[in-house]
Amino acid sequence: MDLSSLGIKAVHEFDGIHQSPLPQERLKAARKQASAFRERLMSEPPVQFYQSADMVRVPYPTWYAYSGVYTQSTYKFPYIHILNRIFIIQYHDFLGELKTLLFSPSDIEADRETPFFKRLTDKMPNWSPLENVVAPVIRDVAGALAEVGLMPEDVDYISYDHLHTQDIRRWLGTKGSKKDQAAYFPNAKILVHEREWQSASALLPVQADWYCPNGIDGIDPDKVIRFTGSIQLGEGLALVHTPGHTEGNHSLVARVPDGIRVTSENGVGADAYAPMYSTVDAIRRYAKETGMEVILNGNTLEGSNEQYISMVIEKTIAGPSQNPDFPNCASSSEATPYWLIPGHKVSHLIGEATFGTLQAGSMKHNAAQKAGA
Repeated sequence: MDLSSLGIKAVHEFDGIHQSPLPQERLKAARKQASAFRERLMSEPPVQFYQSADMVRVPYPTWYAYSGVYTQSTYKFPYIHILNRIFIIQYHDFLGELKTLLFSPSDIEADRETPFFKRLTDKMPNWSPLENVVAPVIRDVAGALAEVGLMPEDVDYISYDHLHTQDIRRWLGTKGSKKDQAAYFPNAKILVHEREWQSASALLPVQADWYCPNGIDGIDPDKVIRFTGSIQLGEGLALVHTPGHTEGNHSLVARVPDGIRVTSENGVGADAYAPMYSTVDAIRRYAKETGMEVILNGNTLEGSNEQYISMVIEKTIAGPSQNPDFPNCASSSEATPYWLIPGHKVSHLIGEATFGTLQAGSMKHNAAQKAGA
């Protein structure tokens, strides 16, 4: 597909950074190009509107969240809590058209069928009464849109850093099955890396435990925009290929008034991206003893070296947050304190954020009419 016809441009800063057989050389090249990309994006205007909104809390194995940190510890509570968020972004593409992107719009009900979480709940007797305590829902996708004044037909694109736990059939609709369903977002298409889409259609068991069964089955191919490498959707907004956590992982990069925010699940929060400055003793000691610059979110570990490099790319592009010890990496599922796990601490929270002014459906339609006049 010719992405330029959609107002999308290829990003070339990261071409060739994975070619060297020497991991340290790949890391050096990646850091240099990420710095150049950050400098370029900082010169561009912020996106029209950016909002991250809390959706659902879920327990997540500590062993995965901070890969390697607790392998030599005698005791650590087996779970932390991560807070999944949706990101609502409006921007102008390179054709000058105002677009609305939903990043990480999780179908909370359908996503419960992810095998790992399905087994976890099946092991808990009388799960239903516990659900609102163990995995409370703050808002769903419909609620998040309603709060900002958007209708389902206003959404142009959906995207995910990767397809772990995601069932997208409700959002895009299905064809060719006994249970065909209309799309909740009638005008939306998914932006997905070619390698992620291909991988999700032919999973190994080590991957499949984290993907919703049949989560992409029956999707109209015309609603799937597959890309290779990295792309820029418009001024101040890009999807950068950051492989490792999955083969087709990509990160949302958004220019906003407080700098640049980078979103994925390569890491689960601030402590993962700057472990040397962590106030959590075990994480800080591990970083000092091993020289680890980042701590991987390691539930699949499809490519540990590449994930490590990808996280360095992310933190370099993001630059410092309000706390200068930690980068502006807004994890799509951020490790957060929760009363149910009193021993779980974090050093810095990125949290929710809102920037800019959103054009709701009627305003957006009127703007498009004026542009075409």
